[in-house]
Amino acid sequence: MGTTSRKPYASDLSDAEWAILEPFLPPRVPAGKPRTTDLREVLDAIFYVLTNGCAWHALPHDFPPEGTVRDYFHRWRRSGLWQRIHDALRRQVRVEAGKEPEPSAGSIDSQSVKATRTGGTRGYDAGKKINGIKRHLLVDTLGLVLAVVVHSAGIQDRDGAKLVFAKAKLRGGWPRMARVWADSGDAGKLIAWVATACRWPLEIVKRNDDVKGFRLLPKRWVVERTFSWLSNYRRLSKHYEYWDETGEAMIHLMLRRLAKQPTSLSSS
Repeated sequence: MGTTSRKPYASDLSDAEWAILEPFLPPRVPAGKPRTTDLREVLDAIFYVLTNGCAWHALPHDFPPEGTVRDYFHRWRRSGLWQRIHDALRRQVRVEAGKEPEPSAGSIDSQSVKATRTGGTRGYDAGKKINGIKRHLLVDTLGLVLAVVVHSAGIQDRDGAKLVFAKAKLRGGWPRMARVWADSGDAGKLIAWVATACRWPLEIVKRNDDVKGFRLLPKRWVVERTFSWLSNYRRLSKHYEYWDETGEAMIHLMLRRLAKQPTSLSSS
């Protein structure tokens, strides 16, 4: 645990995880009043919210004040710190899995999630009969997140996919990317759009209508597993965030899973 004497929570960072994340955090500023907040305690508080799904104001009193924790969370979100940490750890996990740091293939899919009354964005997904948002993910062959966009559940998958690909292009894309797998909902004009906008071939993995019940689809099962990882965090079980960017940052907080370097990751 950190420098405090409080009893540890199950969601606290281990010493090994803290050793990985600490170098990414902003250093102390020489000028001005010395920083008195323990950043490890701030991270532990943020992971407590993510893991247990509580509201910010429901943080236990032995953490730093709620306002301090929220300020650090949003400051690091706006600065892109969560994104940078996530990307760095993803490259590290890929290398340790015997792969190149940057991906050559990926999968894209969306997940419809109910929004609470505090959620800012909402729409109705007629197919899933869900009033809320969609989390649109582009992942590599290990299921690690490359790009994420949170948008209204009322937006069709092919239009939501354009938002993800546009975001990937804005970030410079991935030079080695040779193909992206998608389901039949992304077929049609999107294939040509992605080829023009990103210069990536979009390959549709279709379901076999003759097979009844659930069946893992080749290549695309990894993104389904990523969605199951998200469900392990209670804060992500529904959409609680007023700003979509906050929901996207919460997904990037899966960086703790990367810091653990899980042995369950495997290529497709």
